[in-house]
Amino acid sequence: MDIRSIRLNNLKYAVLEAGGVDRLAERAGVSRKYLDQILQGFQGKRDKNPRRVGDALAGKISLGLGLHDSWMDQPHPDLWRALGDDELAGESAEVPAGRLLSFSHARLGGLVRDNVLISQFDTGGAMGNGLELRDQPGVIQSWNVSPEWLQKNVRGFSSPKNLCIVTGFGDSMRPMFNPGDPLIVDRGVQAVEYDAIYFFRVGSEGFIKRLQRIPTATGLVVRAKSENTKYDAWDITEGMDFEVFGRVLKVWRSEDF
Repeated sequence: MDIRSIRLNNLKYAVLEAGGVDRLAERAGVSRKYLDQILQGFQGKRDKNPRRVGDALAGKISLGLGLHDSWMDQPHPDLWRALGDDELAGESAEVPAGRLLSFSHARLGGLVRDNVLISQFDTGGAMGNGLELRDQPGVIQSWNVSPEWLQKNVRGFSSPKNLCIVTGFGDSMRPMFNPGDPLIVDRGVQAVEYDAIYFFRVGSEGFIKRLQRIPTATGLVVRAKSENTKYDAWDITEGMDFEVFGRVLKVWRSEDF
């Protein structure tokens, strides 16, 4: 599927998630008329092709939804299922190459307009060359949850827009969670202000550890501690290439039966 079809499908889902074209246009700070033209496959007399989602518009829509700026460029087939096969553009809809399907306003009448979309953390956007997460058995791309579920199951977050999913990797935090388990991270927390579990990087490698602030005679030391006792604790000191991506708020530990 080409980038044009991916963006169009994501736009259709964004309209559904926002609760309509008007709401999406307001949140993204873009023209409602232009969104309508894209969704309807409008092609003006001077246009070589139907109107499409350009780079600038894609970034505005992503940010308007509270997502990372490359969200519109990534396929999200699990979310597109809410649209129905006849609404999809591209190969998955089995339409001729280059053809864009029309958009039905009635069909997408706000099925999940009040839901909260929690997308995966963009490891490619975290650093120029990508972030390395060792021993990660695949990824969870996104969750679509109700506000009630969020209120009852996730506490202490800075904003729903700051929430993301990180798929568990490595075994250093067992038995707290296993590789492949979902973790909800608050990207609004980007400093170690108190002892907690954080998602961070040192150099190009990502980690999830319990970080403890330890005062010393020469200053503050941040100690990274694993739940798995087979792993040694280690210190993060000044001069290290250290960045906090967020605080881990919730983890689920899977069990095989």
